[in-house]
Amino acid sequence: MVEDNPPFSLARKGQVTGFDVKLAEAVARELGRELRVLPFEPELEKEAMLTHEVNALLSAGLCDVASGFPLLASDLGPPTRERFKTPDYPGAKRARERPFEVLGTLVASQPYQGTALTVVQRAGSVPAKALADLVGRKVGAVAGTLEGTLVAMYRGGALTRDMVTLGQRDDIWDALTTGRVDAMLVPTAALDAYRLRQPATSLQAGPARPLGINLGWVALSGKADLLDAVNRVVQRSAASGELQRWARESGLHWQAPTSPAVTGALPLAGLMND
Repeated sequence: MVEDNPPFSLARKGQVTGFDVKLAEAVARELGRELRVLPFEPELEKEAMLTHEVNALLSAGLCDVASGFPLLASDLGPPTRERFKTPDYPGAKRARERPFEVLGTLVASQPYQGTALTVVQRAGSVPAKALADLVGRKVGAVAGTLEGTLVAMYRGGALTRDMVTLGQRDDIWDALTTGRVDAMLVPTAALDAYRLRQPATSLQAGPARPLGINLGWVALSGKADLLDAVNRVVQRSAASGELQRWARESGLHWQAPTSPAVTGALPLAGLMND
């Protein structure tokens, strides 16, 4: 699990908490096995890829399954690289001393969480139900992100006149609270994480718009028994309401997975016109 990815997973003082941990505990009980969570830190360098990092951790035998994996068809199946180094994790050697691991074939569980975007505004603003409601307002767009691209390309540039471009190191929450921008398009999970840090925030959010990408667990081919256990727990807990309860307890607004389970391509045209 990613070490700093609340509300899904967060490692602090040797303990890992979050929605994914609650689900992992249920899977361990299903299998009658001890749960050991390995938090890792994704690399920030441009050439690093989460898909290969997760694959390297699995291929090195450091973990059996990985949670919170975006179910994109291009990232599943045989790897596009033969070898890759593992990311940082507790007890890891320095990056230059780590070997390149021979990567395996990634297989996914069924999804347990969908993803969505929402418009976040400062308190007192006229609520926006869609991006069209933001014409004439200062809308923040983080360069190099999907959300920023959608804002910039929305309806052929309808928002660009008043758009405020932000860098990936800029604090978008500070930009909102100080009035540098009036609104931002953000993943709902990012807003959940901010609310965990700032429970008294007055920022308001509009309706969630499903993004069409689901999250699931992945393992190497040959670990079907583990993924079968994940699937049983997901199906049973979703039907009983436990999955939704675990999400609430973790500060996450649960999003039902969308169809298809594995996405081939994002429906960008629809997202840019709504």
